Amino acid sequence: MIKDDCIFCKLANGVFPTNTVYEDDDFRVILDAAPAAKGHSLILPKQHTDNLYETDDAELAKLLPIAKKVAKALKKTFNCDGVNIVQNNEPAAGQTVFHLHVHAIPRYTGDNVGLGWPQNNPDADEQAMIAADIASNIE
Repeated sequence: MIKDDCIFCKLANGVFPTNTVYEDDDFRVILDAAPAAKGHSLILPKQHTDNLYETDDAELAKLLPIAKKVAKALKKTFNCDGVNIVQNNEPAAGQTVFHLHVHAIPRYTGDNVGLGWPQNNPDADEQAMIAADIASNIE
């Protein structure tokens, strides 16, 4: 499905011009309009789903190999020290456009691109209980 009021559907399907770096029958990869780093790319499925939870497993299986291709191209193009592959779901996790998409961001040692989080020191018994709770909800 393509959603008429979704900007990423329009970008993914060529309604608006983009700086496209890769395209196949199911995905278009474009440069981000507000990049965190030079070469920051968005992997956009051409079919609309709001987020990871709603996306068919077969579609998701196609996504990671494209992310790998893009990451390798970013490394080759920019000689960067690493690449973040980032996918956000829902506002609390940073999702601002509700069309599944993946960011591929070239990274350099000391670049100050803010994708980190504080590392905590959890209790081992609590971790075991949390793991059991999560495992009981995996379908």
